[in-house]
Amino acid sequence: MSWAGPEDIYLSTSLASYLDKKLLVLLRDGRKLLGILRSFDQFANAVLEGACERVIVGDLYCDIPLGLYVIRGENVVLIGELDLEKEELPAHMTRVSPEEIKRVSGSMFSFLYCCPPHLCLLVDDCVKVNILTGKCFILFL
Repeated sequence: MSWAGPEDIYLSTSLASYLDKKLLVLLRDGRKLLGILRSFDQFANAVLEGACERVIVGDLYCDIPLGLYVIRGENVVLIGELDLEKEELPAHMTRVSPEEIKRVSGSMFSFLYCCPPHLCLLVDDCVKVNILTGKCFILFL
């Protein structure tokens, strides 16, 4: 049995190229996490340092600090590196406090986040019903 050398780690997984870089991670439940990838394993479980959750409602957004964050690989939909040279959001977006986002989202939507797709039933183009609770909510389109 031979051990893989440092040059072989890039052959085993594409996540290795993202180590120590700032990433955007999209989760199955719709959450968007930002942070620096510090570690991962063969199941795509990942550790983000300085993580925050970005919540966007209309033209408003906020970053909720999470600190060191472990993500289970099966919950990851997409991972992408952020270009630090460019702006992360369009100029028309306004940063607000977490309390303001909760207030605005609570008045506009029943839920801030979409429930998992297998628990929802699409009623029309923009309304879903959670089949466990029967609650309706508007999709973010």
